[in-house]
Amino acid sequence: MSSTSVIQSAQRIVVKIGSSLITNYGKGIDHQAIENWTQQIASLHQAGKQIILVSSGAIAEGMARLGWTSRPREVNKQQAAASIGQMGLVQAYEEAFSHHHLLASQILLTHEDLADRLRYINARSTLFTLLDLGVIPIVNENDTVVTDEIRLGDNDTLGAVVTNLIEADALIILTDQSGLYDSDPRKNPNAKFVHTARAGDPALEEMAGGSGSFVGTGGMITKILAAKRAASTGAHTVIVSGHEPDVLVRLAAGEHIGTELHAEHSIRSARKQWLADQLRVRGKIVIDAGAIRALTEHGKSLLPVGAIDVIGTFKRGDLVSCIDENGVEYARGLINYASSDTRRILRQPTQHIADILGSIHNEELIHRDNLIIIRK
Repeated sequence: MSSTSVIQSAQRIVVKIGSSLITNYGKGIDHQAIENWTQQIASLHQAGKQIILVSSGAIAEGMARLGWTSRPREVNKQQAAASIGQMGLVQAYEEAFSHHHLLASQILLTHEDLADRLRYINARSTLFTLLDLGVIPIVNENDTVVTDEIRLGDNDTLGAVVTNLIEADALIILTDQSGLYDSDPRKNPNAKFVHTARAGDPALEEMAGGSGSFVGTGGMITKILAAKRAASTGAHTVIVSGHEPDVLVRLAAGEHIGTELHAEHSIRSARKQWLADQLRVRGKIVIDAGAIRALTEHGKSLLPVGAIDVIGTFKRGDLVSCIDENGVEYARGLINYASSDTRRILRQPTQHIADILGSIHNEELIHRDNLIIIRK
């Protein structure tokens, strides 16, 4: 095990806070708890880390406002509670972050937003823009419109999906448990705490396989699966108790707390494999020598001014290959403009895009975060 927490070196972090930690176990929003979390996030932000918050609590707050003492089974009532509670949840975060001179934003996602390529690239672009602006995005599932049953633990999965979406270095899942044990410590006095393990290790899921397992009844199976998903893009996961004092600050300082589940591959290698192997190239952009140097030597984005031709037909968000005039591939990435629009802005400076197209999605044809280098 490393001498310091993986969070110390992480620059982009998704923090998922469970409902019980901000609603006083379902009694409604605990404003003091939210103030505590925002203070810790502000400290990490000030230290130069980018933080994305995935927060549960909307349904619990809605239930409190409606005077309901038990969670309804009807999906439409859960959706109504989420709609009402979301107002209070966002207001509480906005006020608390303002005390630290930070802006927060609300992002509501559905599975469809992430399954559709165009909506996926739009969500990704919006989140990166918010982070570049120094804003704290607060992400939640859009419970008011989802058609699947709303289940406790869904936000563990959402935290992993957002981690994948923005290629975060780490996911922190804050819960009311101290971390993972190999068996139920309430029944087995010899139960061992799992300090570190490999994300995706089948043994972790086996721990949660029995009907009486501690991790299963404690909701840990969703966290184990979330860590496995986060690891697919190279992110490490820390599962830790939110009741630990200053837990985020201590993790960022390098202290080992909770359970660390490590990804086998780096973010770059996982991203490169995904772009290189999992998506079909839909077209090609011929780029000039200056653009090749900008991409391969300086790590820049591909701008329209460096593109000289378009080969094939593609949509915004498709994977395209960047080639020279001899057909040699230097890079590939997710394109911000359809082929028809790309042809119209070839060799054009960024400031002319809006005049030519009537609007501007992005300044870049391919942002550096959506691009991998094939040849240098």
